[in-house]
Amino acid sequence: MAVLIRNGEIINADSRFHADILVEGEIISRIGKDIEAPAGATVIDAKGKYVFPGFIDPHVHIHLPFMGTLTKDTYETASIAALAGGTTTLIEMICPSRADDPWASYELWRSKAEGKSACDFTFHMGVTRFDGKTADQLKKIVSVGVASFKVFLAYKGAFGVTDEELYQTLKLGRQLGVITTAHCENPELVAVLQQELVASGKTGPEFHHESRPPLVEAEGVHHLMTFAEMTGAHVYVVHLSCEEALREATRARERGVKAWVETLIQYLVTDKTFAERPNFEGAKFVMSPPLRDKKNQPILWNGLQQGFIHTLATDHAPFDFKGQKEMGRSDFTKIPNGIPSLEDRVTLLYTHGVKTGKLDLQRFVEVASTGAARLFGLHPRKGTIGVGADADLVVWHPDAPGMISAKTHHMNIDYSAFEGWKTIGKPEVVTVRGEVAFQSGQFLGKVGRGKFLAREATHGE
Repeated sequence: MAVLIRNGEIINADSRFHADILVEGEIISRIGKDIEAPAGATVIDAKGKYVFPGFIDPHVHIHLPFMGTLTKDTYETASIAALAGGTTTLIEMICPSRADDPWASYELWRSKAEGKSACDFTFHMGVTRFDGKTADQLKKIVSVGVASFKVFLAYKGAFGVTDEELYQTLKLGRQLGVITTAHCENPELVAVLQQELVASGKTGPEFHHESRPPLVEAEGVHHLMTFAEMTGAHVYVVHLSCEEALREATRARERGVKAWVETLIQYLVTDKTFAERPNFEGAKFVMSPPLRDKKNQPILWNGLQQGFIHTLATDHAPFDFKGQKEMGRSDFTKIPNGIPSLEDRVTLLYTHGVKTGKLDLQRFVEVASTGAARLFGLHPRKGTIGVGADADLVVWHPDAPGMISAKTHHMNIDYSAFEGWKTIGKPEVVTVRGEVAFQSGQFLGKVGRGKFLAREATHGE
């Protein structure tokens, strides 16, 4: 069935204009003025509303074994939550342990999503070791459409790679034309600092930050940039949190390193005092890298607007407070890392970015959708409103009030990091490849309709 969206203001990363959008099948077939509705078409009046391309979250965890426990979301709950917030495409991190087989891990993660997601999805392939069998398996994974890697310069002994493994991964990435995403911290420094803090009785969640201070993150970024420069690889820093780390990435780009930067919504709107809340409440906000001093926020906002930071993600990691975060009551190093933010990323970015003048609308679309589509081989199929593109569309009410709460969110987790926060602006209608999936606060889509998005490697020389 055709869908006609009338009278809206279309906002792309590179354009802004009023027009109608005709959707036939799964794609946008026509954009223009006064388009006549085909017989039987669903007509949506978007007068006074923005129409955005479907948003893309380039960094989520849905299935994640971590610190002896497992994330609470499934693809059903996570994809519905994503759609409620206007996100129509997810890129999940496949995170095998060092002992796991890469191809088997790819098959496991994909099995968790296939036939279970209401929105489209793809993956970054985690490389947690590099031995004699790794290269052939990674080549096979790239051949089926997973055109990006993920390495951890952290979590020593669990996900973390050695320098030799990092070098080999980046070298292979350049050879295959894939981009390598990286968690950047110095794992040796983290391990030593954690040991010292716990030994001195500093075991609460407020000390998590002190075990991974800004210089530890900055050193990790510097380390990645050195290896990227030596290999010519294309790299992408995930969840950058502070001025010191951004400085290292910017300096590397200035000398020609092919590097891009992601930050997270929580670094823009919360700070380290959240993790210092009493009675173990701070555990809800333990993540790595940690929440930083508030002085970093204007630097990150400016980086997004000026183009020093290229994408805005969540690193969505849904661990319950009760029974999961509580594993670290006597030792902060045992608190599962991360917060649930998949559903709230776009409304928070709009509320605290666009409505306060920190971001213009076109840059808003770039960092929340188009930038990720370009970097990860999805553009122009995703991330833009154009003829021939997938009809992933968000009709956005620019002034609608809202409130975030665990009582009303769709994520399968027992708390909200933004409980009681007021928002301005929200998605009224969300389509996925031409079908209305969310409207007026109600999920109308189909669980299982979401497709795996095979991507071509586009980061070759």
